[in-house]
Formats: sequence, structure tokens, C-alpha cells
Amino acid sequence: MDEKLKDKKISAISLGCDKNRVDLEKMLFKLSDYGFKIVDDINDANIVIVNTCAFITPAKKEALENIFDVCLLKAKGKVEKVIVSGCLPERHKAQLEKEIKEVDAFLNLKDNDRICEIIEDLYKVKHDQTKSKNGRIFTSRGSYAYLKIADGCSNGCSFCTIPRIRGRYISYPIENIVEEAKYLASNNIKELILVAQDVSRYGEDLYKENKLISLLEKLSKIKGIEWIRLHYIYPEKTTNELLSYIDKNKKLCKYVDIPLQHIDNGILKSMNRRLDEDKTRELVHLIKNRYPSIHIRSTFIVGYPTETNREFKKLCDFIKESKFDYAGFFPYYREENTASYYIKRQNSEWTKKRRLKKVQKLQAEVAFDKARLHLGKSYKTLVDYFDDSTGLFVGHTEFLSPTVDFNVKIVDNGNIKVGDFVMVKFLSFDGADYKGEIYESSK
Repeated sequence: MDEKLKDKKISAISLGCDKNRVDLEKMLFKLSDYGFKIVDDINDANIVIVNTCAFITPAKKEALENIFDVCLLKAKGKVEKVIVSGCLPERHKAQLEKEIKEVDAFLNLKDNDRICEIIEDLYKVKHDQTKSKNGRIFTSRGSYAYLKIADGCSNGCSFCTIPRIRGRYISYPIENIVEEAKYLASNNIKELILVAQDVSRYGEDLYKENKLISLLEKLSKIKGIEWIRLHYIYPEKTTNELLSYIDKNKKLCKYVDIPLQHIDNGILKSMNRRLDEDKTRELVHLIKNRYPSIHIRSTFIVGYPTETNREFKKLCDFIKESKFDYAGFFPYYREENTASYYIKRQNSEWTKKRRLKKVQKLQAEVAFDKARLHLGKSYKTLVDYFDDSTGLFVGHTEFLSPTVDFNVKIVDNGNIKVGDFVMVKFLSFDGADYKGEIYESSK
């Protein structure tokens, strides 16, 4: 390492999805392996990386706000270099370079592997020819980690910007994924959360046939890995074969995250979704009746162009009938260069906000009713972190995805620590979190 860089400290701001987080964690490892010190507080850093999302308008706004905040630190002399990575520069690099001169480097996604060279160039030092190792610096709390098995997307949903940002779907080789999973296990990771824009299509591009179950078979054999969770399984690929495998494999969390987006045929067709109303209802019925142990999370868009009051009511009725364990709702965002952007009949912002509020209230009532069924029962829980503000440990079960679903707040009995599996008796639910006490240790 050049003397100019020897004492440089680097911090990062992670925004957006878990796939984006994995990219940043690999980048931070390269920087640490090179010799930089990684610090948590951007105020202690010489170099700050803002890893951005640009999926929807609020994500772009959040990214820009963080960029401007860091640039302000640079203007005050507290930060030397500002680097912006992730989806925002991939989508708008030329415009950003023109309008935000304070940023020292905007990275395309392919530049992530060159992060050390890019910083060398910023400080005008010679490139270090030492080849860096692969690894991760974990930015999430607890003994779980996200394992990215593919990038991009080829589904072509009418509202989605991902194919234009990330490109077409590309599966990573099985051997590479297994190698990374073994590395994660060696770092005391006990739960793998498999992520991609669509994990259910894994292998179809690379191997010309679906290889998700084959991959899961290999991951299940890794010593130290106790839970494997899937995010996200598209409805048309949620087959009986896959559900049966999830149900029978003891390491697979009994949990599926299936983005359904809507239930009305006209809306689904306009969205370019591949499952119609009848097939969607059949899928939900199949899971609930043949695989009752599997919990369902889904996501829906409200206020999509052309969505009428009748179609919105149909969605609300579907939510009440289906009783999903968890569901997320998003107002439609009109993103440039997507097919739905050009639909003339757009709903007003007021209509979207009103519908969003109504459907969220419906799902909250459903979730509260389902949550009460868990009270008085004990569940295997992975302890994620200790919350100093409450004096309680926080964890999650196999039917609660960390940072996505409800937390489990655990009264400390003096015998648990982060990374432990413990049996927790659920005592109460406040609409956002469960609270429980240790029933027994779980080995």
C-alpha cells in the first residue's frame, strides 16, 4: 500500500435491497484486504462510499439526500473523497456527473471489483498488483447473511426498472455459491437468506434447466448452516415440487416470499405478470391446504395505472380472504422507461395514498389476528442482537424473516448471547413485535 493511503479510513452507507448490501459487503472486504481501515461512523472516515438504490422514486430521493449530506461533510473538510456506487449511477451516471461535481467517482456496477484501483487513481498513486481475496464484511446484525445467487431479471414486469439497471437474469455457478456459503458458515453464519430478483428461476439461463432444488441440496449439506430461507419466489415458479421440497427439508425455513402484486386479471395482464387470477388463487389455496406449515409473505402494488375502485376493492377482498401471514404494499411509482410509464390513464397521488392506507389497515388486522395464534406457544428463535435501549435481546424465527417481518423481543435470563438458538415462549404481540421469555436452549 502506498504511503499516501496507509492511514486512510473508509466508511459506507448501505441503501436499498439485500442484493445491493451483498455487493457492498464484498467491496468492503476488498478494501479491508487491501489495507484500508473500515469504520462505522462516516464522521471518522477519510473516504465515504454511498451505495445507492434507484428502483423507485423514493429510493432515488433517499440516495440523493445521503449523497448531499456526505458532500457537505467534504465541503467542511471532514471527508476527503466521496464515492457513489450501486443502482443510481448505473441508471443516471452521466446526469449525476454533470450535476454533482463534489462526488469524486460514480461507479457502474462492473466497477465494484475495481474499487481499490479507483481509489488509487483518486489519490494518484500506482496500482498495487497484489490480487485481493474474496470475502465479506458483514453489515447486518446477527448470525444470518444474504447469499446472492443471481443478478438481473428477465421477467419484464411493466412497472419495474431492474432489467434496465441490472440487465438480464444471470445465475451464478453452483460451485461458486456453495464456496461462498461455506465461507459464510466458517464465519459463524447459521442462516442463509438466498436472494435474487427471482430465486425461483435459478439456473435456467446457465444450465438450461431449473437448478434451484439442486442448489438447495448442496447448501443443505454444509455443516454449521441450520436455516435456509428463499427471497423471492415468483408465483408461476412456485411449483408443488418446490413446495414439497421446502416442506420436507428440515433446513429450509417454512416460509415463502411470493410477490403477487395484484389479483385482477386486467391489472395482472397490464403488469405483464404470468399468473392470472384463477391460477393465483389456486396457488394460495395449495399452500394453505396442502402445506399449512409454510408461512406466506407477499407484496402488492396499489394505484397502478387504470386500477379502478372496483379493481382495488377486489384486491382488498382478496387480502381479507387469503389471510397472508405478512404482506407489503407499495403505491405505484411512475418510473421512466418502463412500459407502464406510457399508460395515459394514471391514478392521482391522492388516490394512491388513500388506497395504500386502507389496504395496509386491512392487512394489519389480518396480521394481528394471526399473530395471536402464536401466543402461549414456544418457537426456535435465532438471537440477532442486544437492544441497549430496551435491555432485551432481539431475534427471529423461521417464519419471521429478519428486518422484514416482526421482531421477537426476548427477556434475558442471563444465559443467552447473539448467535444462539433458543426456544422462546411468545407472551404478547403489540402489532409490531412479539415479546417472549426463554423456554429452553435449542441446540
